[in-house]
Amino acid sequence: MIPIIAVVGYSNSGKTTLIVKLVKELKSRGFRIATIKHHHETISLDVPGKDTWKYSAAGADIVVLASPGSVNIIENTPEDLTLDNLASRITGVDLIIAEGFKRESRLKIEVFRSGVHEKLITPIEQLLAVASDINHAGVPTFALDDATGLVNYLQEKLRLASV
Repeated sequence: MIPIIAVVGYSNSGKTTLIVKLVKELKSRGFRIATIKHHHETISLDVPGKDTWKYSAAGADIVVLASPGSVNIIENTPEDLTLDNLASRITGVDLIIAEGFKRESRLKIEVFRSGVHEKLITPIEQLLAVASDINHAGVPTFALDDATGLVNYLQEKLRLASV
């Protein structure tokens, strides 16, 4: 099984910024990384009027756009899929980093900023670590910009072998 971690936190806490730093650091160490972002609203990445949009509008459940170097899959689903369901579709990576999914029971890194937030949103038993500008007792805490330290910790805790 591919290990999965969820990066959670309040809106505008810096989740995306942290994930970008983690991905860059992990990639520099030779790891293959997948990311999954949860959004609370229905979105479409397709462009009205383009062929793929026409296929979806005609009723296609899944539309694949393939080009040299990339594949884009657009799938209409009847409900919000779980992180496990989404992750089960991913192969060939060493780690999956999800943004969001705060209600799912799995290991999480919470991004927390003092002065903006009052308390952690994640139950302590689900916290792998916290990225914060203050220390949090009882859980490993890393500076908001310490991607190197956090990746070192993730490699140890998740037993990710160096590539």
